[in-house]
Amino acid sequence: MTTTDGGRALIKALELEGTEVVFGLPGGAILPVYDPIIDSPIRHILVRHEQGAGHMAEGFAHATGRPGVAMVTSGPAATNIVTPLCDAYMDSVPMVVITGQVPSQAIGTDAFQECDTVGITRSVTKHNELVTRAEDIPLVIRQAFHIATTGRPGPVLVDIPKDIVDPKNPASAMEWYWPTDDEVASSLPGYRPTTKGHAKKVREAAQLILAAERPVIYAGGGILKARAAEVLRELAELTGIPVVTTLMARGAFPDDHPLCLGMPGMHGNYTAVTAMQESDLLIALGSRFDDRVTGKVDAFAPGAKVIHVDIDPAELGKVRRPDVPIVGDCRLVITEIVRALRDLSGGDGSADAVAAAQPDRSTWKQTISGWQERFPLVYEPSGPGDLLKPQYVLEELRSRAPEDCIVASGVGQHQMWTSQYWRFNHPYTWINSGGLGTMGFSVPAAIGAKVGRPDRMVWAVDGDGCFQMTAQELVTAATERIPVKVAILNNAYLGMVRQWQEMFYEERYSEVYLSPDLPDYVKWSEAMGCVAMRVESPEEVGPAIDKANEIDDRPVVLEFRTDAAEKVFPMVPAGLSNSDIVVDPSQGGGAR
Repeated sequence: MTTTDGGRALIKALELEGTEVVFGLPGGAILPVYDPIIDSPIRHILVRHEQGAGHMAEGFAHATGRPGVAMVTSGPAATNIVTPLCDAYMDSVPMVVITGQVPSQAIGTDAFQECDTVGITRSVTKHNELVTRAEDIPLVIRQAFHIATTGRPGPVLVDIPKDIVDPKNPASAMEWYWPTDDEVASSLPGYRPTTKGHAKKVREAAQLILAAERPVIYAGGGILKARAAEVLRELAELTGIPVVTTLMARGAFPDDHPLCLGMPGMHGNYTAVTAMQESDLLIALGSRFDDRVTGKVDAFAPGAKVIHVDIDPAELGKVRRPDVPIVGDCRLVITEIVRALRDLSGGDGSADAVAAAQPDRSTWKQTISGWQERFPLVYEPSGPGDLLKPQYVLEELRSRAPEDCIVASGVGQHQMWTSQYWRFNHPYTWINSGGLGTMGFSVPAAIGAKVGRPDRMVWAVDGDGCFQMTAQELVTAATERIPVKVAILNNAYLGMVRQWQEMFYEERYSEVYLSPDLPDYVKWSEAMGCVAMRVESPEEVGPAIDKANEIDDRPVVLEFRTDAAEKVFPMVPAGLSNSDIVVDPSQGGGAR
């Protein structure tokens, strides 16, 4: 065996786990680990705020499927990364976060920059642990990556006291070893995710599918986490069943596919929302019946039976009791359902045989087509001298970007417009904060995505409110030569809050005005090392985007002056049924 110290053991463990990049910021308690990283092939990206490190790790994980890694010091650094941890926990993002901690003997004494990191993060991590011995570090790191990436993915935090990684401290001395897969498994006796679906339940699901007259596939983010996009398409094409893709599943099923209905939910399109509401069977795959999708739960899809497939047994029955619950990995379970459909259809198990075994759904298809024709996404184009329409900006961004462009968004109106007006035909090209709804997510997440996929163009679509929260990470992007592109939809308001105040608070606009000119986004972006342009008229939009797309040696920021009066439609008002969906005023407004 080789004698080493805890700090070097930690870095070596990260290397052996395949870590290519760590997003972080050093400080006193983690300093001993930052010394050996100088000699490591791991790339370290120095952030300007620990929240940025966490969101970059998330963006990296979204874009690559591999766990993002962040490393920060103790106390306020650890509390700063709590928001990304919670964000990753809500959206099932694989992430490993390493935090420094005060020396072991100082824990509990209110030492400088001490906090109970494990206690604070217990409810927002899949697993967390305070390491107490240097010799435990290799096993704990192996466990962290295993837990973060298997079963339902999620964030894992490892808290490490300074003394066990400091080579000057005897507590840091250890003999190097690397645990085997069997040793990792045996060290986690209570952790055994179920991946294969129950055969009887799979057969019952296939029987319900073959009997349904108005079925809808309700695809959630679990499809992407399970790498199940291909088998989802196989299931849809085999059965001819239309597919809705939730906010977290955009790209899991191609938007240009004839069976794609787009996004459901509070700001989903009319057809997706109403098809779910009027269905007689919901095939929920890796989705969790989020309140933004269901609206008023008691009134959600009242005539539908439910097949619910999820890797996390806690999700089954949490919101809606399924008729057929199946615990398992979506990719494996969908494959089994497809096999069962072929077996139950008789004949040669071909697509024709499966089609013949199902009811005539022509009326359902015609109904869906009628909704699509009558209630498409619409907006009123800008008139002479008007501010830009955000929808138009997004259409131009989309049409001028490569097919496989990755787009990250912040949270609010611009997030909904991006999901509505972009066309996601490839998986892992849409990165956003779904469950937690974290303002400031976009810029650092886009940076992390570009680090993970340097071959792809990466756009961040942000609002002026979101941008002001984490814009400093563009300094990181400029310094590290990470050429992300940022589109700020500047309407001088906290737009979604303003929309609610206009619609539900009698236009009493309380604390939502931000000013169109303060800060000056162009000067600010230039000061951070970016190329920046302001766009104010429709004829400027296309040329500005083309110029931004040509720049690939530094970050680019485009500020679009957009109309604050624009609202996101359709909309299901909070607390109401999806049947009370409000469409654009040009389509009659009000509930349809």
